[in-house]
Parts: sequence; C-alpha cells; structure tokens
Amino acid sequence: MDKVMAQLEGLVAHYEELQEMMADPEVINDTKRYMEISKEEADLREVVQKYNKYKADKKEIADNKEIISSESDSDLVEMAKEENSDLEKEVDELEDQIKILMLPKDPNDDKDIIMEIRGAAGGDEASLFAGDLLRMYEKYAEKEGWNVSLIDSEPTEVGGYKRVGLMITGDKVYSKLKYENGAHRVQRVPVTESQGRVHTSTATVAVMPEYEQVDIDIDPKDIRVDVYRSSGAGGQHINKTSSAVRMTHLPTGIVVAMQDQRSQQQNREKAMQILKSRVYDYYESQNRDQYDAQRKDAVGTGDRSERIRTYNYPQNRVTDHRIGLTINKLDRVMNGELDQIIDALILYNQTKQLEELADNA
Repeated sequence: MDKVMAQLEGLVAHYEELQEMMADPEVINDTKRYMEISKEEADLREVVQKYNKYKADKKEIADNKEIISSESDSDLVEMAKEENSDLEKEVDELEDQIKILMLPKDPNDDKDIIMEIRGAAGGDEASLFAGDLLRMYEKYAEKEGWNVSLIDSEPTEVGGYKRVGLMITGDKVYSKLKYENGAHRVQRVPVTESQGRVHTSTATVAVMPEYEQVDIDIDPKDIRVDVYRSSGAGGQHINKTSSAVRMTHLPTGIVVAMQDQRSQQQNREKAMQILKSRVYDYYESQNRDQYDAQRKDAVGTGDRSERIRTYNYPQNRVTDHRIGLTINKLDRVMNGELDQIIDALILYNQTKQLEELADNA
C-alpha cells in the first residue's frame, strides 16, 4: 500500500491543479480544453475523496490513541477505543476501495461500442437465440440509460438473425459489455421440436470499442453506398424519402446500415463514422491472418465446446464458465437483468489485477 500512497500524494496535487485550471477564465473560454480538464477532474474525484477520508480517519485514530495512552478519564478512554474500532474497519475498507480505483484502467472503458451477434452452431435455433441475445442487450442498455442503434443485419426466415450489428452509446458502455465477447450456449426445446427434446445451440458475440477519431483514410472508390427508405416495425415505411444509408467497404466486406438519423446526410455521416471505426479495428492487425486469429480468440468458432456462458431454459439457469458463477434467474437475465453477472466479472478481473500487483510488489 506504501507505493499506492506515494502515487496518491502526487495525484491529489494534480487534482488540485485541475480544479484551479477549471476556474481560470482562459480555460473556461476554451470549450474543448475545459471539457477535457473537466473529464479528467471527474475521473480523479472519487479516488481523491476516498484518499482524503482515509487520511482524516488515520489522523483521528492517532489522536484517539493519544487519548487512550494519556487520559485518566475512563469514559473518554472507552469512547476513543470504540471510535477507533469503527474507524479501523473503515480504513481497511477504504484501502481496498482505493487499491481498486488505482488499478490501471482500460483506455477503451469510456468508449461506446459496436456489437456483432451471429447465429453459430444449431441452424435455425442458433439464429433465434441470436435474436434473443439482441433483445437481452437492448433491454440491459435501456436499464443503463444507453442508446441502441441497429447498424446492419441479416435476418432469417424463422424470425432470428444469422448476423446482426448494433451500436450502443452511453456512459462507460465498453467497461461493462467487453466481458460479453465469446460464444454463448443455449439449452432448450426448440419451437420446431415435436418430441420435446432439449437441443443445444450457440451464438457468438463480438464487442469492439468505437474509435471517435480514427486516423484512417478510406478510398471513396472502395465504398459502395446504397440508399433506401427508413422503415419501422413490421417493415412499414415511415419515411417517404430515401434517407436510410447502407455502406459496404468492398475490400473487407464490412457493412454498415444507418437509418436512425433524420436526414440522409446525417445517416451518411454516422454510417461513415462507424464504418471507419470498424475498418480501423479490422486493420489494427498486421494482416488478415492475424485479424482472423484475434476474432477466433474473441468470439470463438461457435463450437459448443468454446463457450463463455450457458443459458439453460428447462432449469431457468445461467452459468458463466469463466468465473464459475451460476444463478437461477434465466428469465430475469434474458429480460436485461445482467448486473449480477457483469458485476461478478468486473470483481473477478479486479481481484486478478490486485493479485498480480501483489506478486510483483
């Protein structure tokens, strides 16, 4: 903890500098700079507040110890001992909280995401499950106050999806949904099963951070743009003009469709932003083979053996195999109540990081 405390003293000094800068008229008049400083100040606020509380508690403990060792009034001594008992517990809790807040942060945690869900092993049932996962994430996003936009899809005749892509925007989306990368397995009786037998199918989920400003030039000749009418539920046209836009990056086959904006120009701009982000993600690897290997590591091949989570409908059970967590609330999970699973994954990751820091100390 000594190393962490040394870091914190410097961090508190920097935090105070940021607060002074936020009161500087020159900074206030520079909107972009002010926003950047405000964000940094907000990111540091919690750890600084907890550290200040930690120091105040430690000082109060020291003061009480002086009373205990020098005071003759037994009532005062007993009161000081009781206070220290509570304060020492609080200090231990604050230490743990500060350690977690000081862990290295994933630079993508604050970013919005692009998610791809694909039906894998299991035919029609896999595509139906892909649709169920889509609705699960949509409901979870709604509970979190996030926004969801469908960017491209390949529906199946049975009402599911062979592939569906969506963009989720909001506060710290990637920090919570990055753990959804992988193969998801479902065990249930398909609607087409006349004998009542339980079948096993899989769908894969890929989560990519959205890069706000991507340093990549895309040759306009490499993009095919199709425009069409925006449609609402049930395929009914809600726009008499062709405002929806579909962009295809020909060298990679990446497709982005956007119809959420009010005009074709707005849809073009948003589609291009997402397309650049996805093409950038694609080319981050040195070559196509590396990219494919990374994708296989991230989402698996869709084989039933490569799974991160199992959704068992007959037993109303969800199991996350990475951390050995099983909860009997499948109905609630599919209704978007993912907090218990995601919080457990975050805690597991933080615990692993703390163990590594302790080993390297």
